[in-house]
Amino acid sequence: MPVSAVASLAALLMTPSAFGASQAGYADLVRRVAPSVVTVMVEEQGTGAGQRAADRAIASADNDPDAAMRIIVRRLLTGPGSTADSGDGGSALGSGFIVGADGLIVTNRHVIASARTVRVRLSDSRELPAKVIGADAATDIALLKVQAKGLPVLRLGSSEKVSVGDAVIAIGNPFGLGQTVTSGIISARGRTLEDDPYIDFLQTDAAINRGNSGGPLLSGDGTVLGVTSVIFSPNGGSVGLGFAIPAETVGLVIAELEAHGRVDRGYLGVTAQALTPAIATALGLKKPDGALVTAIEPNGPANGVLQVGDVILGVGATPVNFNTLPKLLARLVPGHEVILTVKRDDVQLAIPFKVGRLPDPSSDATQAGTTDTWVPNLALGVANTTTEIRKVIKADEEAGGLIVTQLRRAGPGAMAGLKVGDLITHAGTKQLQDVADLASVNSPSTQSPLLIRVVRDGAPRFVAITGSDEP
Repeated sequence: MPVSAVASLAALLMTPSAFGASQAGYADLVRRVAPSVVTVMVEEQGTGAGQRAADRAIASADNDPDAAMRIIVRRLLTGPGSTADSGDGGSALGSGFIVGADGLIVTNRHVIASARTVRVRLSDSRELPAKVIGADAATDIALLKVQAKGLPVLRLGSSEKVSVGDAVIAIGNPFGLGQTVTSGIISARGRTLEDDPYIDFLQTDAAINRGNSGGPLLSGDGTVLGVTSVIFSPNGGSVGLGFAIPAETVGLVIAELEAHGRVDRGYLGVTAQALTPAIATALGLKKPDGALVTAIEPNGPANGVLQVGDVILGVGATPVNFNTLPKLLARLVPGHEVILTVKRDDVQLAIPFKVGRLPDPSSDATQAGTTDTWVPNLALGVANTTTEIRKVIKADEEAGGLIVTQLRRAGPGAMAGLKVGDLITHAGTKQLQDVADLASVNSPSTQSPLLIRVVRDGAPRFVAITGSDEP
C-alpha cells in the first residue's frame, strides 16, 4: 500500500467522527445527570441466624452452578445493598435517583426491605431522613420521600426505544466508595429470572457492584432506561452481567406506590409447569401450549375452580403458556371476573374465575429466629427456618426443620459430617419443628447413637451421630 494511502487511512481512523462517543466521553452527560443520583443509607434490623447460615451455605457451594442465580433471586425478595452486617443489625448502602422535585426518590425494595431507618444523602452532601412511601416485592421497586424542594429530577424514558449494542452508563455507590460512573452497552433485552416472572430485565455489561442497587441505567441523552438491581457473579463482583428493571415497569409501579402505597396484582393460586411434547401428547393436545396445573393452594382463589391436571390454555381472549401466564395474571384487577380456557379430561372448558390478589411476601420472611440455640450434647447451634430459608438451601419440599448455624470442630455433630446450612428434619422418628425439639437431646455414643435426617443441597439422608469420628 502506498505511503500516502497509509497516511490517509491513519488520518481517517483518528478523526473524531470515527471515534464518536468513545472519544468525546460522557463528561457532559454525567455533569447533567449525576446531581439527581443519591445514596440510600439504611440502618437494618438484625438478620436471623437461620438466614445467615443459609447465606454461608450458598457462599461455600463452589460446585453448585445454580448457587449464584439462587442468590440473585433471593435478593429480589430480601437482602441489603453494600452492607456491613453484624447479624444483630447493621448498616447498608444502596443507590437511588430523584423522580420528583419535591423529594420523591426511586430505589430497590431489597435495599430498604430490612430497614429500621432510612436516610438519603444528596449530591450536595445533605443527609435527610426518608419515608418509605411504598415498596413492591414483585418488581423490587421502592419509592421514598424526603422533605426538600427544587431537587434535580431524572426523566424515565422508554427501554423499548433502545437496541442491543446501544451505549449506556450506570451511576451508583458501589461498596460505599461514593458516586461512581461506569459505561457499557445494552447486552440483551427481555431477560427473565426463573423464579421472578414479573420482570423482563435489561442486561448490560456496564460494571454494577453491591451498592449500585437502585441507581439509574441511563441512555446517551440522559433518560432513565432502567433501575440497576442485580448482578450475576460467581465471586460477588462485576463480571459484566448486570440486570436493570425496565423504565416502563418502574413508571407504572411508582405511580401506583405514590397513589396507593402498594401495587395490587391478579393472582391465581396454583403451581404450574411447562408442557413438553410428550406431556402434550399424553394429555391429548396437538401442541405443547398452555400451563399444566401441578398443585392448587388450599385457600387460594383457584381452590374449587381448577383441578390438578388441568391445562390452562387462555385467560380471557388471550392464549397463554407457562411463561406468559404469570405476567398476564399480574395485570388483571383483583376482584374482577375473567374466563379461563381450560383443557380437562379431553374436554375444553370455559370457566368463570374471580381474580384473587397476589399476596405480599412477609417483609421479615428471613428474620425469624434472630438468635440461634446451642445444643450442648451435639456441640452445634440450630435455628428455626422459614419457607424462604428452606427455599434458599434447596429444601423447599420440606415442611419444617432446623438449620445448622454453627459447629464445634471436635463436637459430635461435626464428627458426624454435619455442615453449617444443613437442614435437620428428624431426630429418630420425631419431626423437628422448633429448636426446643432438639435442645434437650441426650448425648449420643457408639452404643446409643442418635439417628437424624439431614437435607443438604436438596438431597435427604440419615446420619448416625455417635460422638466419635468412627464410620
